[in-house]
This record gives sequence, structure tokens and C-alpha cells, in this order.
Amino acid sequence: MQDYWFSCRNMKTFGSFLQIGRNMHQGNHTIVAEFILLGFFNQDEHQNLLFVLFLGMYLVTVIGNGLIILAISLDTYLHTPMYLFLANLSFADISSISNSVPKMLVNIQTKSQSISYESCITQMYFSIVFVVIDNLLLGTMAYDRFVAICHPLNYTTLMRPRFGILLTVISWFLSNIIALTHTLLLIQLLFCDHNTLPHFFCDLAPLLKLSCSDTMINELVLFIVGLSVIIFPFALIFFSYVCIIGAVLRVSSTQGKWKAFSTCGSHLTVVLLFYGTIVGVYFFPSSTHPEDTDKTGAVLFTVVTPMMNPFIYSLRNKDMKGALRKLINRKISSL
Repeated sequence: MQDYWFSCRNMKTFGSFLQIGRNMHQGNHTIVAEFILLGFFNQDEHQNLLFVLFLGMYLVTVIGNGLIILAISLDTYLHTPMYLFLANLSFADISSISNSVPKMLVNIQTKSQSISYESCITQMYFSIVFVVIDNLLLGTMAYDRFVAICHPLNYTTLMRPRFGILLTVISWFLSNIIALTHTLLLIQLLFCDHNTLPHFFCDLAPLLKLSCSDTMINELVLFIVGLSVIIFPFALIFFSYVCIIGAVLRVSSTQGKWKAFSTCGSHLTVVLLFYGTIVGVYFFPSSTHPEDTDKTGAVLFTVVTPMMNPFIYSLRNKDMKGALRKLINRKISSL
């Protein structure tokens, strides 16, 4: 989280760095100064509906995840590694949707689809950060549940608060390193006459398609690094839940089994939705699916999944519901 705020405080330096990279590779080519984000629909009658829909999803996401962070911060009972991961996941979800949706809403209202080169690259950088951090946090949360259910007597030893903080810091650090790697490679590319992105935000995949340079190295790094980011957390999630299911099956209470399977099923639904859309958008050749599929997949893991986070990870959790109830009662009593 500190890495993210550090990046925000140094946005001007980051923008200057991007401009230097552009100037070094300009040469005799025509370099675009801005990109055009086509969004979803060109018809004016659909724009108002689109604005209301995405504004509603944005507000639900920010308010829901904001309440999670506030409840965890104020309730000392929830100061455990699991809820530390959940708070960071909620923060990443707020940041992820704030990175793309507000700009799209402004473009709809102003009827302007342009975004500057520097803003586009910056938006792409943070979109990578938040996608990667979601992957890593989902893996660490699954591992935490594995320890809690399969090794309950050793939980406080294996998942000490300092270890949870260390895992969180490492996750944010790796996310920023991966995003910086893709950004450094991207600013080496040339964008000539074509500057129209068939997307609602600046994403890495459509930017690579738009470049008039050779993108083989970029695509190779995207595949190798992206596949690693996908495989390792997903393997950890898969291993953790195989062990959890085995432990739950040994529980004699039918009600206990159903409650545990219901919770795991909800979590795995989000995991499959998140990973499935990322794999479909980033790891299949562009010829195998239309551009609308890219946008639909991006909406799922940048807008829909963050919006579902408060409902799936918190409202079904007794401790979180209790913390939220205390928070609401405290606010009501202070009025």
C-alpha cells in the first residue's frame, strides 16, 4: 500500500520520465500526443444509461469496500492477518475501479474520448498494479484459510501479525515491479498515426495492438510474467482448498459441512471469474476473440469483481457483519 501512495506522490516525476522516454524514440516518426478511448457504444442514446450504470457500480464498490476498511481499522478484534489481507484487497478494489471508471464517466459527460499519452501510460501502470495485487492477495488469503482450518492449533505461530504484514508488503512491492517492467518496455514502442483504442481505459493488451513497433519482446514478457503471476497464486489457492475440503469432509456435523462448502463455493466462484477473464483477455491470441470480448472481460475483473468483494468476503462473514453493525450503531449514536 505504501508503494502505491509513494507512486501517487511522485506522479509528476513519473510523467516527466515518460516524456523523456518518448523524446528518446521520436526520431522522424509521427508520435501521438493522445489516445481516443472508444468506450462501449457510439450511440448517444446509450451513453446516459451507461453513465448511470457505471456510476452506480462505482459508488457501491467504493462505499462497500470503504466500510470494510473502516470496520477492520476500528475493531481491534479484526486486527489479524486474514483481515489485513481483506482490508488491502478492499483498498486495491477501490483503487482499481477508481483508476478506470471516473475517467470514463467524465468522457461520457464531456463527450470527449481523449486521454493524453502520459495519462494513458500512467493509467495502464496502475491497472497492472491492481490486477497483480488482487492475484497475490487472493493467494495469501487462501493460504491463511488453509492454516486456520487445517492447522488451527499452530495458526498463531504460523500466521503471526508480522508475517502477515511482510506478505502484504511483498505483494505490493512485486505488483509495482511488474507494472514498472511492462511500462518501461511499453515506452520504448512507437505509436504512429493510429491512436484509437477500442476500450474504456488504457489497458496493456490493446496498447500493444495499436503500436507500430515490433512488440514481440513485450508480448513475450507479458506471457511469461503474466503466466507466473497467474499460476503461482492459483496453484496456492487450489492446493489450499483441496486441503480445506478434505478437512471439512472429516467434520461430523452436516450443518458445519454445508456452511463451510457454501463459503468456499462463493470464494471459488470469484476466483474462477477473476482468473478466467484474465486468461481469456491476456493469454489467447487476439484473432481468437473479438474486441468486445476484451472489454467485457476487463469490466468483469476491474468493475464487477471489486463490486462483489464486500458481499462475498464480508457480508457472509459473522465477524465482519458484527464489526459493520458496531460501526453503524456508533455512527447512529453520534448523531
